[in-house]
Amino acid sequence: MDPLSNVLSLLKPHNYLSAGFEAGGEWSIQFPDQQDGVKCGAVVSGHCWLSVEGVPEAVRLQTDDCFLLPSGRPFRLATDLSLPPVGAATIFAKARTGGIVSYNGGDDFLLVSSRFALTGAHAGLLLRILPPIVLIRDEPGQAALRWLVERMMEELREPQPGGFLIVQHLAHMILVQALRLHLADGSRAGVGWLFALADKQMSAAMTAMHDDPARRWTLQELAARAGMSRSTFALRFKETVGTSPMDYLVHWRMLLAGDRLENTREPISRIAPSLGYQSEAAFSTAFKRVMGCSPRQYGRNRQSPRAELGQRHRSARS
Repeated sequence: MDPLSNVLSLLKPHNYLSAGFEAGGEWSIQFPDQQDGVKCGAVVSGHCWLSVEGVPEAVRLQTDDCFLLPSGRPFRLATDLSLPPVGAATIFAKARTGGIVSYNGGDDFLLVSSRFALTGAHAGLLLRILPPIVLIRDEPGQAALRWLVERMMEELREPQPGGFLIVQHLAHMILVQALRLHLADGSRAGVGWLFALADKQMSAAMTAMHDDPARRWTLQELAARAGMSRSTFALRFKETVGTSPMDYLVHWRMLLAGDRLENTREPISRIAPSLGYQSEAAFSTAFKRVMGCSPRQYGRNRQSPRAELGQRHRSARS
């Protein structure tokens, strides 16, 4: 898989709610803390303001705009932010299983949104490098995102057999497409693995490491994959990714190891060589340096994904 697919597979984004919202007239709705979830929304028609706690400036959302809220912070949607807000729980109680919620007649504004929990142990791998609001304006070339949003709206408006699975898959596709469009926008480029994927040379080196994490990669080999000299590659990688190529490789290996310790019964004697370590001692030293504890402690202390997901479901419904 490519690096973005690798990371998202590791983080296991689980869509536990997708719903439509249509409103008429003037309104203001306050949404609570998102329980470390990622909110993804798209305006099908109409316009409103989006205000996120801790972000000084509100954002004006127009038809076909898409947004991600990766921080999990409370936020408000409103036609007029000076209006006293209504709590989202009073409006969306019936949408816990999906569908479309109508408010004030529902003739002027239409939004489709999904909420994701990252059930992997390292949500910060994605969330800490994204701004509190990822805004994707409607522009030529975004037909794929618009099609996905419209298709989800159809499924929510007219439920059919198998609709639950279709909505789940559409939600994941909207999330990935939004991330693609965000990293492709050079004006918002930042430092981190996600933004480095927009650089073809850095992406080639990262893809090589993700394709074969067990290989004993050298700086020269990775530079060759990027079509650069070793010194230029090392400098450019650190500038765009935020860490050295070798540190990135070790960190990725340990994230893979942590996922296997958490979700499988594989012994360390099998995991270590499969990730390029000739001895358990060398693997354990690297693991403790990156993850903060020994592999055995990590395996004992981590919750099962099912238990963690169950906790988040209960929190979301409370």
